[in-house]
Amino acid sequence: MKRIITGIAAFALAISVFAGSTISVCAKDKSYTYNYDYWGDVQDSPDFYMVQDSFTSGALGLDVPMKSPQGLFAKDNLLYIVDTGNNRIIEMEKNAEDGSFKVLRYITEFKGGDLEVKTFATPTDVSVDDDGNFYIADKDNSRILKLDNDLNYIMQFTIPVDPSLDEKTNFQPNKLAVDTAGRVYCIATGINKGLIKYESNGDFASFVGATPVSYNFFDYLKKKFATQAQREKMISFVPTEYENIFMDHEGFVYACIASVKEEDLKAGTVHAVRKLNLLGDDILVRNGEFPVYGDIYMGTGGGISGPSRFTDVTCMDNDVYVCLDRNRGRLFGYDDQGNLVFAFGGNGNRDGYFRQPSAIVNMGRDLYVLDSLDCCITTFVTTEFGDVVFDAMEQFDRGEYDASEASWIHAKDLNGNYDLAYIGIGRALLRQEKYKEAMEYFEVKYDADNYSKAYKQYRKVWIEENIGLVVAALIVIVVVPLAIGKIRRIKREIDMADIFRI
Repeated sequence: MKRIITGIAAFALAISVFAGSTISVCAKDKSYTYNYDYWGDVQDSPDFYMVQDSFTSGALGLDVPMKSPQGLFAKDNLLYIVDTGNNRIIEMEKNAEDGSFKVLRYITEFKGGDLEVKTFATPTDVSVDDDGNFYIADKDNSRILKLDNDLNYIMQFTIPVDPSLDEKTNFQPNKLAVDTAGRVYCIATGINKGLIKYESNGDFASFVGATPVSYNFFDYLKKKFATQAQREKMISFVPTEYENIFMDHEGFVYACIASVKEEDLKAGTVHAVRKLNLLGDDILVRNGEFPVYGDIYMGTGGGISGPSRFTDVTCMDNDVYVCLDRNRGRLFGYDDQGNLVFAFGGNGNRDGYFRQPSAIVNMGRDLYVLDSLDCCITTFVTTEFGDVVFDAMEQFDRGEYDASEASWIHAKDLNGNYDLAYIGIGRALLRQEKYKEAMEYFEVKYDADNYSKAYKQYRKVWIEENIGLVVAALIVIVVVPLAIGKIRRIKREIDMADIFRI
């Protein structure tokens, strides 16, 4: 009888363990959005974004299916697809009501000018300025074209004339961005001196923003003392080429690098994302708990290894920039301080997953991701959680600290593991001069810097409110002992005088 009961208990225990592991696996499999806590542990999160729609060539009503599309650009309610394999640009208009798109025209050639070839050969990127002028990276024609909105030729940007550039270099412009003054910043295949900067009149200005050179110290010593013949056979120490660029609303260039070594990322010698000013200096703020390079764990899983490979980046008006990882098909959003706001996505052929993501743009808060292998555009819109977090950030930037605090509290209620919500509440309280309450929230999430700021202000206010007690304490501590000492000396002198009199 005991054996039967024991067997039943063991069987029940096995079932419960199996059921528990199954539930755990299923829950993990359902996790789509995540973040990291202070300790670096992965924390599942309510979805920040959700898929609104996926547009294939058929859904868009294209006359010819897309073929290896490589670029996206958004301007107001217009979306431009660089249909590289078909040598054309597709201009589409977004319907504000349902988010659908209508094809306005196919741009396959231009008019005017004295150029012999007026069609495109493997275009890879496009940008449109405030006047409606097109800038097209016509890669295999070795040029960047500037056309007006009616596709009339204006000018072209060709290979830079610079003594540091090899004359045999084949100019292949790959990605570009244009600022409000008409200056063009270009990434060209095989040119690793940084971004190629052109003035608005087409003249080459300079190379800007070259990445720091990464090298091994012992290799450097070996090369230092090697002969010229030996040096020619050694690997050259050269800057890493950029993968993609984006011009934000303030005129700063976000540039991402995909081919970065894991050891360089962890050492901080090379950054996966850089924010460049007009001089080419990297001014990206990196105050987050973890570096800005996507997944902090780079183990092997599902045949994928190594660090995240940022193939594109876009930045919203609230200064949240989103990086697209082509290695694991994920999107990483960071705020202006370098804190990870959200991470989601993956490799696969389901909605919200990608096979070969190549470009990302935003229209307001909405994100559009282009998959060059599936020839598909996925539209992501914010969930309630995402809207609340963005509202909190924007309210804080506008100085609406009470509203920001309320929004961050709502975000905390939706996701109790979200570190930024606690820190956001603390920052809002700090601006409302509620220093002690702010310190409590900073302490919960180990935010030492903000805690120090709040403590400094709290100490100052406490001293101002209790100055009388402080002065009284100083009197008690300093004056009273002096008075007592003085009285003792006088008493001692009197006693000595009485002794000598006797």
